[in-house]
Amino acid sequence: MAKHAQLVVLGGGPGGYPAAFAAADHGMEVVLVDEGKQPGGVCLNRGCIPSKALLHVAKLINESKESADWGITFQPPEIDLDKLRDFKEGVVGSLCGGIEGLCKQRGVELIKARGTFKDSSTLELKSADGTTSELTFDKAIVAIGSIPTMPGFFNIGDDRVMDSTGALKLQDIPEKLLVVGGGYIGLEMGSVYAALGSEVTVVEMSPGLLPGADRDLVTPLQKRLKEHFAAIHTNTKVASLTASDAGIVAALEGEGVDPEMTFDRVLISIGRRPNSANCGLENTGVEIDERGFIKVDRNMRTADPKLMAIGDIAGEPMLAHKATREARIAVETLLGEPVVFDNIAIPAVVFTDPEVAWAGITETEAKAQGIEHTAHRFPWAASGRAQTLARTEGVTKIIVEPKHGRVLGIGICGAGAGEMIAEAVVAIEMGATARDLADSIHAHPTLSETVMEAAESVLGQPTHFYRKPRRS
Repeated sequence: MAKHAQLVVLGGGPGGYPAAFAAADHGMEVVLVDEGKQPGGVCLNRGCIPSKALLHVAKLINESKESADWGITFQPPEIDLDKLRDFKEGVVGSLCGGIEGLCKQRGVELIKARGTFKDSSTLELKSADGTTSELTFDKAIVAIGSIPTMPGFFNIGDDRVMDSTGALKLQDIPEKLLVVGGGYIGLEMGSVYAALGSEVTVVEMSPGLLPGADRDLVTPLQKRLKEHFAAIHTNTKVASLTASDAGIVAALEGEGVDPEMTFDRVLISIGRRPNSANCGLENTGVEIDERGFIKVDRNMRTADPKLMAIGDIAGEPMLAHKATREARIAVETLLGEPVVFDNIAIPAVVFTDPEVAWAGITETEAKAQGIEHTAHRFPWAASGRAQTLARTEGVTKIIVEPKHGRVLGIGICGAGAGEMIAEAVVAIEMGATARDLADSIHAHPTLSETVMEAAESVLGQPTHFYRKPRRS
């Protein structure tokens, strides 16, 4: 007989397991199905968490070199790759074990198997040893995530050509590494390998790094990355990759770049795509758009009344914290609560050094959408705390609606920007004004004061930076 569950959650990532836990907390009988050896999805096993562990190490290496300017000199680091991998895997294993423990505490049954929809009420489960079974359900939440994009002409059958998953394995430290794609994954992993000793070359098709991000935020980052990377080529295309005994030969098309260059390894980091293929969705009533995303409404409901979808599979932005919020929305909808996904500030963070973070609307978006606004910047060179950290390259930028001063967006480039952006999210969601931020006491000396002083610049002159008034 097939096993039956009140609610099945397919996918154990940052959308799936929070959904399972929230439902169980409200008394539902929940089965969580995940095909990984351990739960946590891409984010915990092959993405957010292991990459941040390595970025922490990269930051430590870089600071050990920079400290010579402060009168503190360290010996060049000796890198033990086995221990470094153990550190990374230890972080992942601890967190994954924590999720399994929480499943037991909450009474969520975790089934480690690949789930494929036979119809809108039945999953076929296939475990790692090849055994199959069936699981029927009343409702299901689909949280099957995304996978790295790998165009066919890059997939040349050579393991020296990696996606982000391969790069995180840290098999070796290549002498020369090509990063194809100047988005957040490429820049983060490029930063790791550069710190470990690789000569990193980044190739990006668009005119600048981090396409879509505010240029005022990207400029300080790009300037610093030029000091750490061997080269950054924008407006440049990788036409082909060819394997040779000497390495991977990349044919490059762009102004001022060699037409052929050879690298020990190549990282393809040109984005991710929804993982909607080969899981039986065609056997259900869900609708899938031209890009492979499951269509959902603001309650995370699909066109199939028995299925909901959250996370990367349900549309952009493909961010772990967005998936976690959608998990709550989906469960509360199942419980009949009057809730919709109405968040207007989904923070984005690039964990490079310096970090780049933003929430709400950017100046570029405001201009494109014809939204009346003003933009104000506070340079970190005027921040006492930034000076004490020797990290004055940053900037905090605020976008406001001019009539009432309501905060529309905040962007930050600088050390710790990912932690600071939470204040921006709360301000935007609560409809705060620039005066609210300026009048709120921020601890001194902290980098958070740059948010306060950016808000002060909306009202007049910030305390620690003077701009000559424009003549009318």
